Amino acid sequence: MRPLGTFLLGMAMALLLRSTLLSGLSARGIVIDALAFTTVLWALRHGDTWGSTFGFAVGLLADIDAAHWLGRHALVLTLIGYAAGRLSGTLVRESARTQFVLIATATLVHQLWISAFEVGAAVTGLPYLLGRTLIATLVTASAGTLMLMGVRRLTGQPLFGNAFRTPSAD
Repeated sequence: MRPLGTFLLGMAMALLLRSTLLSGLSARGIVIDALAFTTVLWALRHGDTWGSTFGFAVGLLADIDAAHWLGRHALVLTLIGYAAGRLSGTLVRESARTQFVLIATATLVHQLWISAFEVGAAVTGLPYLLGRTLIATLVTASAGTLMLMGVRRLTGQPLFGNAFRTPSAD
């Protein structure tokens, strides 16, 4: 029951942050992609299956919340969760550089995907959307990496565990 509660709490926090606090920053030109960030975190912690499940669920709820086409966020967040989860077994997950690159890549992919739906056939808004995508990538990756470093310092223990778990001989 505890993993299900954590799963639902993580989705609720990401959606609430996106709908309330971060929408105010977005209106001022600072975009923080909470959906991609939480999907990467969940995938690093729980692997590819749970990462893709989390990405799909949070993406579908985000589509319903924003009255978009269903699946617009769900598809790309599912793929991001799967990719980050697959890489989590081979990467040093506690490395700040690794976390920065994963969060930046996920944010870039997510922002480019949703920007493609916003641009459509008009190319007049393309420079603005590319600038917004670049800002979102840098801000989300920087803020996310700093937050993870702060949490790791406060707790004094690794957040994600070791990438290579060897069975004990006992």
